[in-house]
Amino acid sequence: MKVLLTLTALVVVAGAASVSLEDVEFHAWKLKFGKSYGSVEEESRRKMIWLDNRKLVQEHNMLADQGIKSYRLGLNHFADMDNQEFQAGFGSCLGSFNMTKAHSAPAHIRQAGDANLPNSVDWRNKGYVTQVKNQNPLNSCWAFSAAGALEGQMFRKTGRLISLSEQQLVDCSEDFRRNSYKGSLPDRAFKDVIDRRGLQAENTYPYVAKVGLCRFNPWYVVATCRGYRFLPRGDERSLQYAVAVIGPISVGVIASEPSFRFYESGVYNEPNCRGTELNHAVLVVGYGTDRINGDYWLLKNSYGVQWGERGYYRIARNKNNQCGIGLYAVYPEV
Repeated sequence: MKVLLTLTALVVVAGAASVSLEDVEFHAWKLKFGKSYGSVEEESRRKMIWLDNRKLVQEHNMLADQGIKSYRLGLNHFADMDNQEFQAGFGSCLGSFNMTKAHSAPAHIRQAGDANLPNSVDWRNKGYVTQVKNQNPLNSCWAFSAAGALEGQMFRKTGRLISLSEQQLVDCSEDFRRNSYKGSLPDRAFKDVIDRRGLQAENTYPYVAKVGLCRFNPWYVVATCRGYRFLPRGDERSLQYAVAVIGPISVGVIASEPSFRFYESGVYNEPNCRGTELNHAVLVVGYGTDRINGDYWLLKNSYGVQWGERGYYRIARNKNNQCGIGLYAVYPEV
């Protein structure tokens, strides 16, 4: 309501003075997301970036209105960042990901093709998924994906849903340090939990979005891991089986397209989002079929609730591994 009243006031001012519609929208956007800048020069630079992104969003949504695009974009809290800046802080957090190191899956996953699977799954409705979190500008998506998968499996085992500590994974990961804090992988996170014999809860080791000294305390362990399993590379049917039968699964995706940064709703189906250069980790929490746009995966991201569909997004399923969705998939055993 406060933003609406302020926007109305700005529109009145715009009618009486030489204030453009772009000025009004930019000020309203700043109020909505609590944005402020240290200097007039910085604000001017951010506004120019915002205007470029505004044009991208508007042009895309015109195509969505015509049914040409299956998803819509929005001017979210990333709208004053250019793509290079976004990629440096959010979009490149899988570190030394190497497709040649892909592992094989257990036989029961390989034989999933003939299984009768439900048409839709949403583990949020079964209590397996914690609230959406925000990694902030730190290459820690792998930690959020891994913690989410482990939260689901611990709930399956104990019936208790506990938000786990991504900060412990960030502070204590040897792989993260070896990669100069440029990223890691969910399976490395599972290995760290195994080696340390546990993971603390978020409330005893809270996230601060920066790397610190490892302060792991075994007295506060609430989750353990005895192993982890990879799914067959590029096999969406096996991924569907694992999501349906096992629970939320950690996956790697391609998050390089500008459209991903501004995703707001719908089924993300981007022709340019293909290849093997995975750079972001998320959590598959379900799947289903949209009446208009077809099959989709339901994924939990770590950009906060202001991004996407309240922090989640849907991506095209059975579309030749859209954005690399099936190329790297792993889950913990507890």
